[in-house]
Amino acid sequence: MNKDEKIVKLKLDIIFKRVFGNAKNERIISAFISDLLEIPRESIRSIYINNVELTPEYLGQKFSRLDLRMNVDGKIVNIEMQVNREVDFQERSLFYWAKLYSDELGSGEEYSALKQTICINIINFDLFECEDYHSHFRVLESERGELLTDKFSIHFFELRKLGKCRKNNRMEDWLKLIDAETEGDLMAIQQTTNIPEVQDTIVMLRQLSADEKIRQEAYYREKQIHDEASALGSAKREGLAEGEAIGLVKGEAIGLEKGEAIGLEKGEAIGRLAVLADLVRNGIITINQAADQEKMTVEEFSEKAGLTVK
Repeated sequence: MNKDEKIVKLKLDIIFKRVFGNAKNERIISAFISDLLEIPRESIRSIYINNVELTPEYLGQKFSRLDLRMNVDGKIVNIEMQVNREVDFQERSLFYWAKLYSDELGSGEEYSALKQTICINIINFDLFECEDYHSHFRVLESERGELLTDKFSIHFFELRKLGKCRKNNRMEDWLKLIDAETEGDLMAIQQTTNIPEVQDTIVMLRQLSADEKIRQEAYYREKQIHDEASALGSAKREGLAEGEAIGLVKGEAIGLEKGEAIGLEKGEAIGRLAVLADLVRNGIITINQAADQEKMTVEEFSEKAGLTVK
């Protein structure tokens, strides 16, 4: 085997979902959740997987993000794989946890019926100012450290920090596998891991990588993600430059504060429009779906995005 040969990446949403969104792989999924959450394997007796398909609506919202929702022995577990950095990611994660938590309460049910809700965020960028790749947030009393409830739990796993801090080999084996990009990466993990399900997932990844159709799908999917990042980055720089220019005209002191704020805000808005317009042009989503995403009428969106309404 060629160590430098590229493989289909497990952190790519369509590949991640083929492995962890397939009920046939329940043994692998159970091992994955058990090792990431550091809970006994035998405590996971059944898994029910929701939202298996990648829909056009999902593509229009954020095509670099994957949400995979599971019911694990009465617990709601949501696994999110996020490749590109997203603004206000912590706040969005908290909002999404709250929505998952509250949506489980049926009409007329008591609050005690609410289920423990665990959000697992696997991210391909640095989020916190620490060397540890794993951050676990719960609700604690600030002085006594007393736990308010065990129903709140949000985990963040930062892939770029792997290797800076070692504390749990089983957890790290899975994260390294998700981060793997070449056959050499797979070989290194295979030689050191003692987790049978990690070995099985490596075999599965090799099979997927050998499938030409899947490789093509993965290639175009990754290109979309890179295009999104490039479009947003370019728009932010353009917006920031315009914001700084406005700031310098009004005064240097104002420019550094107000100008940058105007630039970033405008840049991000331009970036979203560019991405959505590109999705419409390529027939991935309709212009109505794109307009809904920006809370605009079709006419308003078409004018701002430079599209022609048919």
